[in-house]
Amino acid sequence: MKTEAFKKFDFQPFLIEALQEQGFSKPTEIQEKIFPVAKKGLSVIGQSQTGSGKTLAYLLPCINVIAAEREEVQLVITAPTRELAQQIYQEILKLTKFSPAGKELTVRCFIGGTDKQRTIEKLKKQPHIVVGTPGRIEDLVAEQALFVHTANMIVVDEADLMLDMGFIQEVDKIAARMPKTLQMLVFSATIPEKLKLFMKKYMENPEYVQVNPKQVAAEKIEHAIIPLRHRNKLNLLKDILVTYQPYLAIVFTNTKKTAEEVAMGLAERGLKVGRIHGDLTPRERKKMMKQIRDLEYQYIVATDLAARGIDIEGVSHVINYELPEDLDFYVHRVGRTARAGQSGHAITLYELSDSDALERLEKRNINFRHMDLKDGEWVELGARHKRQTRKKQQDDLDIMAQKVVKKPKQVKPGYKKKLAEDREKIKRKYGKKR
Repeated sequence: MKTEAFKKFDFQPFLIEALQEQGFSKPTEIQEKIFPVAKKGLSVIGQSQTGSGKTLAYLLPCINVIAAEREEVQLVITAPTRELAQQIYQEILKLTKFSPAGKELTVRCFIGGTDKQRTIEKLKKQPHIVVGTPGRIEDLVAEQALFVHTANMIVVDEADLMLDMGFIQEVDKIAARMPKTLQMLVFSATIPEKLKLFMKKYMENPEYVQVNPKQVAAEKIEHAIIPLRHRNKLNLLKDILVTYQPYLAIVFTNTKKTAEEVAMGLAERGLKVGRIHGDLTPRERKKMMKQIRDLEYQYIVATDLAARGIDIEGVSHVINYELPEDLDFYVHRVGRTARAGQSGHAITLYELSDSDALERLEKRNINFRHMDLKDGEWVELGARHKRQTRKKQQDDLDIMAQKVVKKPKQVKPGYKKKLAEDREKIKRKYGKKR
């Protein structure tokens, strides 16, 4: 069997059957490390890169211990975005598909933008598994429609994003209604101080699992940087997109305002562009995601919300319209492409002010091709720091010449002219050897 490597963890047969159907052959590194810890009922903090398989890392051991005969909530999973909550919900449905007859596991997804009253009416029977956004789950708990006090497992997915979006308070309220013997599983790309305070409240001596990737980005991504060089940035972006002709490209910006400006600018230049950012209403965002999945757009402009909370299939190109302030987000952004063994392209527009950030990414073993687009053709440029290297070499020659040819103690007529000539000779002599 392809799933033989999962059998050593003693997962129930219906889970193994689900893994078999989905074609999983062996656990990822974070799964190997999380499974034994989670199965013991211990709280855990998991840190790993995008695409590492963390969703299955917590779903398999948690679903494995749910008792179908207890018709009550046993597992709560919180996610910062509606899209991520729905993706987790779909993954759970795939895993519970082969539950034995009479022991079917029930799962419900609760997110904003849906009819709350209709949801409450359907909660006369409590589900085994609850997944959703913290605000909606907490709202249903407060209405005494959803009972989480029976659950002894809670997952906080993308916890640092949850903190950034201001949802950690709702998670706190949900966890406060759960048993003291609560098993909490927190997954986060980074662990900010404020997040540590929240975790300390519910997690006593948690197991800490960190997976340091062998490379910070997927192997099959080609990273390229393109200099702006005083050109109109939107014109250059449009030319890049048209030249690449991607299957699906995401253009990342740092702010919602810039995302709107870029989307409008590309639309004015004749491109049909989708957009994903925090200012979209729930209805707009739901409609946009459907249009993207239906391949109505070839180009999408997005903020980093899309890099962490949304899984869009078929992304062939990621364009960094601007580098993120937190360089960890570079990895999250480019992780949208080259998924499931496919290849991908990550292109970054850069200015001189980005030199330091690019050097720090290079130190993380990201190798950039230095490219430019000239008359619709891709041109390979020399090393990005060649100009700075030439300038440094010239400065070194100047210093050497000044040291070798010193000003004489007794000044004679015409010494300034002779001194300059001698220094030029030194620079010509040693400059040829470089």
